[in-house]
Amino acid sequence: MYVGRTSEIIDMTNFENFYQDLLDLAKKHELQNTPLKIEKDLENDIIKIFGERITSLARAKHGLNDVTELSYATAEHHPYWNLLYNCSEIANTVLDKWKDSLSTEDFSDIDWALKELNQTLEKIKNKNSHDC
Repeated sequence: MYVGRTSEIIDMTNFENFYQDLLDLAKKHELQNTPLKIEKDLENDIIKIFGERITSLARAKHGLNDVTELSYATAEHHPYWNLLYNCSEIANTVLDKWKDSLSTEDFSDIDWALKELNQTLEKIKNKNSHDC
């Protein structure tokens, strides 16, 4: 249990308690001039901590790693796995070359992934029209 400022008793999970302890630790480090950005999604037990040098590109790449991992871990029998996989592959290629130019091989890989996306989308549409 956590006693709030209004002396109201609020039930907290272990993860929420951990988050509160983490905020205390972050405050300690901010007093030592270590700026941190903390994002939370306590409903899903997620906390992200970013240092001062994090860039938008680095955040995008890191977030995409989670999407890519899901696409790798999703069983091929799931109807959407190939959509997720090919979208993440295209996004990975684009983010890897964000500060450079896309090569001929990159364009070829993206074209292939787009064809896979279209084929998978048609399969899903056909299956849905047969299910109606």
